[in-house]
Amino acid sequence: MESSLPVEELTSGASGRIIPLFKNLRRSVFSYETLWRLTIFIQSIFLWVILLSRRRFSTSPSSPPPSPSSAATSTATGKRRKFALRRDEEDTQRRRALAEALEMVVENETGDDGCRCRWNTSLFFSVRRNALFCRSWFPVSGELKGIIIVIHGLNEHSGRYAHFARQLNSCNFGVYAMDWIGHGGSDGLHGYVPSLDHVVADTGAFLEKVKFENPDVPCFLFGHSTGGAVVLKAASYPHIENMLEGIILTSPALRVKPANPIVTAVAPIFSLVAPRYQFKGSHKRGIPVSRDPAALVAKYSDPLVYTGPLRVRTGHEILRISSYLMRNFKSVTVPFLVLHGTADRVTDPLASQDLYNEAASEFKDIKLYDGFLHDLLFEPEREEIAQDIIDWMHKKLGAGNLANVYSQC
Repeated sequence: MESSLPVEELTSGASGRIIPLFKNLRRSVFSYETLWRLTIFIQSIFLWVILLSRRRFSTSPSSPPPSPSSAATSTATGKRRKFALRRDEEDTQRRRALAEALEMVVENETGDDGCRCRWNTSLFFSVRRNALFCRSWFPVSGELKGIIIVIHGLNEHSGRYAHFARQLNSCNFGVYAMDWIGHGGSDGLHGYVPSLDHVVADTGAFLEKVKFENPDVPCFLFGHSTGGAVVLKAASYPHIENMLEGIILTSPALRVKPANPIVTAVAPIFSLVAPRYQFKGSHKRGIPVSRDPAALVAKYSDPLVYTGPLRVRTGHEILRISSYLMRNFKSVTVPFLVLHGTADRVTDPLASQDLYNEAASEFKDIKLYDGFLHDLLFEPEREEIAQDIIDWMHKKLGAGNLANVYSQC
């Protein structure tokens, strides 16, 4: 492609809403130099606050006992924290009940035996002991060709990929899917991601569990949008790459830039000071992510899809992981297939092209769909796109078998 459509800065990932966090900061300043000085000033104040806080809480044996007023303030703060934790736990339980209640088998997709696949839900406990909600779909008959682990995009959940899983089952591929922290039926505040590195680690740990339970079955990782960025970073670690046959990325969030360069300096500060803050000025529905009106209605009426304003820490994490990936395209060695719609204005199709051009992977493919939007597996041509993924996995498995034959000769 020689040109691309304008891409709004700082995507919210698979939620399909463009959220230019901190964009309104530009309206209240006069120049880049002024902004830079303001940033240094804010950073200085923030560092002083940290230093004073440490001195305040490092009490010596001779320190006087706390006054009644300070004790009352501490008690009030503790009550607020307990209330917030109880509220988050109640919200998690509500979302988990909704996730459990989702029907994963559509009536017109059932076979003579009542179902062509067996599906299940479970909880996977991460290294940080967070309960992550997981799903699985497996064909009821036939030899299993491989397993694909689905990592959804930002603000959505694994249950949205049931139709894709059923198509994979029909070709004798097993499917696992995991809700991130703060998403779907998993623990955490809805829509809040304290660290995408945690999601990367959870993905690797879940893959290890799947491989342990299915030692002789080839495994693929699939990631959409910000989930694609998570999968690509996870596969950059040798111990994870060694467990994989390959990865599939749809509309990956690889090039995400803020509306103003100063945001790169300001975002880390705000993400530490008020990580859960919802930036109200950034809340808007944004552009369509699918050309199928029914798919849009289904997405934005789904109570498990987070549709609120982007949280500050989450926005910073998107900037951070995309910046890391852009700097490390040339070190990518894992076999991959990247798919992108040329009309996608949520994530940049040219960044996918750059990944394909620069990656050192010996087995890599790219497919660009002319005029398609962001949520490829929810476009009217979703069946054909899923078939392209299945064909690539067959191609990769065939190449691996051929390589094994040559190695034995």
